[in-house]
Amino acid sequence: MTDQINIENIIGLVRQQEPNRQDLIKALQNCTGGQWTSKCYYRFVDSTNANQVGAEWQFEENIVLEQENEGDIVLDFLKNGEIGGIEFLSLLD
Repeated sequence: MTDQINIENIIGLVRQQEPNRQDLIKALQNCTGGQWTSKCYYRFVDSTNANQVGAEWQFEENIVLEQENEGDIVLDFLKNGEIGGIEFLSLLD
């Protein structure tokens, strides 16, 4: 596992698979300060008390990006237009 993820590759997948989702591209371009919270999940937004009043993490939807060779990726898209985190399914046990 590397310390950083390649956001540009993920943006490329969004452009291919969800070309009308400029909100996702913008959200990915604004992702900073992420960290691995498990071997398959890279988090950008604190998920403490997720979806509760006052919590930073307010879930909106999951976006699945398919990759035949590298494994699918799931984006956690939040109500405020941020990417909460990215799950790399190929890294699951």
